Amino acid sequence: MSAAPGRRPRVCIVVAAPLTLKAFMLGHAKALTGIADVTLVANFLPEDASYPWPEGIARVAIPIVRPISPWADFLALIALLRLFRQERFDLVHSITPKAGLLAMLAARMGGVPLRLHTFTGQVWVTRTGLMRALLKSTDRLVAWLATHALADSGSQREFLIAENIVAATKSTVLAKGSICGVDTVRFRPDAAARERIRAGLGVPSAAVLFLYLGRINRDKGLLDLAHAFAEAGGDHADLHLLLVGPDEALLGPELEVAAAGCAGRLHRVDYTDRPEEYFAAADVFCLPSYREGFGTTIIEAAAAGIPAIGSNIYGITDAVVEGETGLMFDAGNTRQLAQSMRTLAGDAGLRVRMGQKAKVRAERDFSATVVSAALVEYYRSLMAQRAD
Repeated sequence: MSAAPGRRPRVCIVVAAPLTLKAFMLGHAKALTGIADVTLVANFLPEDASYPWPEGIARVAIPIVRPISPWADFLALIALLRLFRQERFDLVHSITPKAGLLAMLAARMGGVPLRLHTFTGQVWVTRTGLMRALLKSTDRLVAWLATHALADSGSQREFLIAENIVAATKSTVLAKGSICGVDTVRFRPDAAARERIRAGLGVPSAAVLFLYLGRINRDKGLLDLAHAFAEAGGDHADLHLLLVGPDEALLGPELEVAAAGCAGRLHRVDYTDRPEEYFAAADVFCLPSYREGFGTTIIEAAAAGIPAIGSNIYGITDAVVEGETGLMFDAGNTRQLAQSMRTLAGDAGLRVRMGQKAKVRAERDFSATVVSAALVEYYRSLMAQRAD
């Protein structure tokens, strides 16, 4: 990336939803201001104006929508193309599938020399037929339009290469993985939060609380988790399960049925802006997902000193060290999941030892400062290559 003499390099980060910026990219954006002028593009709404956005970083509202919408997508593409030609960015960086397709296409058409896309979990992994082929082809097109690609875990990168989505020569992973790392000051053990959350939920202090935090949908394997909870909870009367997150698929009634006789110990919270308090309140974190780019929530739990149970799929295998920081099971195998829950529910010492190792690993390999520094260094390397 070679900026014109007398001006700093200019970079643009493009996402669809502002929430993606808030959750994953603001730390990176702040770090990148040390080497470049940064512009953020998203479908900003009027209510986003009151959010404490970092000073010195420009924001441009372009209505990029997540669902397939040909007319809206065309208008967003034209708006992006107009912006890129006007601002003459040296690098455009996109995250999430729709933003990636539109931004990489507009950047290619607009002559942006460096085009970077970050791949997260692949939606098409759990799809079949025409929709799977369409979504997979879209990922392949995004990778072709981009000059460089990031995967948020080593196992995801290997999967994308094996599926002929990206080339090994143009893809890499930041540090040990993760799109943004974890804020180890925010996510930490917190005895006061533990007691406060448990009291609010009616969960006894001495109970063993298993936690899932994220979107409530089928791909996350939550019906498997509810069935396994019913099985393990029958053997451990002090076992409770807490699900935190928006019920996108309206699974609530099915989850209650799946939990069977343990439904009275199944707890739900629809939304929180304080996830760190729920991690602090838990004893074990569960991510029984069928697809993940990287188990970010596992690392957030680890920073709070909490071990994890995760499905043995790409992405999650980077976040859990089997037998050291947590346990793994075959995705969809509720018997294995239930046995893992029994193992950790019945051994407080094992939970503590795994949680301690998980915390050390999170702080050493996955802190936000480590991952942001890796992204800044990656941008530097792209600049140097462009200048040569």
